[in-house]
Amino acid sequence: MNSFDYLEIRIKLDPFTEEGAEILMAELSELPFDSFVTEEPFLKGYVQTELYRASDVKVVLSGYPFATGFEAIPVQGQNWNKAWEDSFQPIVVDGMVTIKAPFNKDVPHTRFNIWIDPQMAFGTGSHHTTYMMMQRMLALEASIKGKSVVDMGCGTAILGILAAKMGARKVFAVDIDAVAAQSAWGNARWNRVGTRMEVACGDASLLQMGTYDVLLANIHRNIILEDLPTYKRSLRRGGHLLLSGFYENDVPSIATAAEGLGLSLQAHLQREGWTCLDFCDTQTPRSGGH
Repeated sequence: MNSFDYLEIRIKLDPFTEEGAEILMAELSELPFDSFVTEEPFLKGYVQTELYRASDVKVVLSGYPFATGFEAIPVQGQNWNKAWEDSFQPIVVDGMVTIKAPFNKDVPHTRFNIWIDPQMAFGTGSHHTTYMMMQRMLALEASIKGKSVVDMGCGTAILGILAAKMGARKVFAVDIDAVAAQSAWGNARWNRVGTRMEVACGDASLLQMGTYDVLLANIHRNIILEDLPTYKRSLRRGGHLLLSGFYENDVPSIATAAEGLGLSLQAHLQREGWTCLDFCDTQTPRSGGH
């Protein structure tokens, strides 16, 4: 890449809050941003220059009055790397899982340790939704060990890698973004679980190639609602569907749709307004379910 192949989109928040920054990150993730960094009073997003459209960012921010303005700044390669090294901190989940980068020092060693390259990050585990998904996976260890798992919208494939390290027989990681899929495959090999992980670039239609015991989808609410019937068809009897990537006020619509397909809610986690739901395929679908 050239020195200025990336732009830093610097969005000012007034007032600045972590919750506001997370809301904007969730909304902007629909655009081709590779990663985000918060540095009060700014949310900084990184995007390839050729993919940047100021008009798209403006449309997203128009619904949030606390986003008072933004500017695009060319980022040199060396500064791009340093931005990650300065901002990325290891994440520890319930004393059981550690997510870390090569430059992190004095990191605790836990039962499951995941290495990622944050320079290629499409999810580092720091977001509340990823954190809750890992929490619920730890609670379902017996349902993951020796089973087949899907990491839908995998990004860096942190969830898929954790499933493999927990003893999953096979993990199928899928992302619609080709660069994310490439990042996922690199991380799987780096974590020495590449032989049990298959990575593909595409959407939920790829799930029709088989059925699975556990399906993980940490994706936007609208995509979940659209793909729920496909998730259901791809889930084996007694299998678990873990969903996150949405807010607490989105739960009724998602739960209603899932239950209409014969999925039974097993657990409901909340963290700073974000939600993770665990459904199990234990019921017969109702007539006319959506």
